Amino acid sequence: MHGYEAVIGLEVHAQLATATKIFCSCATEFGAEPNDQTCPVCLGLPGSLPVLNREVITFAAKFGHAVGAQINDHSVFARKNYFYPDLPKGYQISQYDQPIVSNGHLEISLQNGGKKNVRIARAHLEEDAGQSVHDGMPQSQNKTYINLNRAGIPLLEIVTEPDLSSPDEVYEYLTELKSILQYLEICDGNMEEGSLRCDANVSIRPIGQKKLGTRTEMKNLNSFNHVRRAVQHEIDRQIAVVLQGGVVDQVTLLWDAESQRSRVMRGKEESHDYRYFPDPDLLPIVLDQAANSELANRLPELPQVKRKRFIEDFELPQIDAHILTNDKHLAAYFEAALRHNCSPKLVANWMLTELLRELKGLDHGIDRCPIAATDLGRMVALIEGGEISGKMGKQLFRLMFDTGKAPDKLLVEHGMVQIKDETILIGIVEKTLGQYEDQVEQYRSGKTKVLGFLVGQIMRETKGKANPNLVNQLLIERLNAEMSSHA
Repeated sequence: MHGYEAVIGLEVHAQLATATKIFCSCATEFGAEPNDQTCPVCLGLPGSLPVLNREVITFAAKFGHAVGAQINDHSVFARKNYFYPDLPKGYQISQYDQPIVSNGHLEISLQNGGKKNVRIARAHLEEDAGQSVHDGMPQSQNKTYINLNRAGIPLLEIVTEPDLSSPDEVYEYLTELKSILQYLEICDGNMEEGSLRCDANVSIRPIGQKKLGTRTEMKNLNSFNHVRRAVQHEIDRQIAVVLQGGVVDQVTLLWDAESQRSRVMRGKEESHDYRYFPDPDLLPIVLDQAANSELANRLPELPQVKRKRFIEDFELPQIDAHILTNDKHLAAYFEAALRHNCSPKLVANWMLTELLRELKGLDHGIDRCPIAATDLGRMVALIEGGEISGKMGKQLFRLMFDTGKAPDKLLVEHGMVQIKDETILIGIVEKTLGQYEDQVEQYRSGKTKVLGFLVGQIMRETKGKANPNLVNQLLIERLNAEMSSHA
């Protein structure tokens, strides 16, 4: 990159999956009518006082344990002061110098097969602001509308050290972080609904230089692919500025996904600009150590542990295990399919090719898959056991996906029951050998690979319904018998 390297740090806001807001009992459900989920507390009305939702503490501590962080037994809420139309109180309740989680790390996989440890400086609790609506309203040309349903939504802001150095590393970090949050069941990770939002701090410096360059902050990044593109765009922009003799300004930028360009939003603030001070309406958080230890002992199997188990126990390739375990629901589907004692590798192949391709075409996730996991496992077991051919398997899969019905029921309904009657198959074998005398002669001369051709002709004759193992057996017996009679 023209002798420069990128230095990137991320700030991820994860919406905690609580039923109510962080300081009041208003619902957090997505999609409600504008300003319908508000009360005096989240509207910032005079005389209203915040009451902390205990569950957010538990969720934050769970995350801290999952990333090997320090869970601070004493943390403090602070007021972050700034003006914005969708911030009713004129300040945001957040945490500053005494966060609940600090000094963690998250390991990511690199494209060259290596690993990288990304340090997590802190994870702190805060309330979300409201939403400014600029489009889609009757007078959007002249006015900005305010929806305060999000005001008071509980967030966990997860801040990395500047340890990332490429857009691909950023993408991998976000993917791994989302997986952890979903496995812990503390955030659904839905970026489209605002449950996971990312800001990227980007700077460049000459390769080998230790001093950090001037950083800019990229906002409005609502998908992992947008983050990757925006970061690459900003790296390229900063390098171009420096190569042309300019200076990178410390600004906050908005990313426009449609034009694939950024624009300046405002000058980048420093922490002192927000005039932080402890919130006088909220007591410090003091954690019970016994309860905290119990949380650590009750963590679920996390993505990296599950990934290692899939590789070791099921002998899956690393890339297959990585894809399956990135999504908690996909991993659960895979393990449920294995209850039929079928080949893990064969199940993974069907899931990662046929199944995910069909789901992507419908824009569905595995949680909306029309094929039950146990039904996919049964279908794979039928193929593996020679009950149906691979060709019949593809037909059966299509029917299962379209109807949601079990494989055994569909086999009967569509006349796909396999032909296992030896009397019927012997007749078809005899007919085939009579039709392909040249191939029979090749087999007699030692060219045994021609057997596959003969099997294929029988399978075509029976429209894939013949039991392939039995067809193989009968063909070999008949051919060997003929060879003996000619000896």
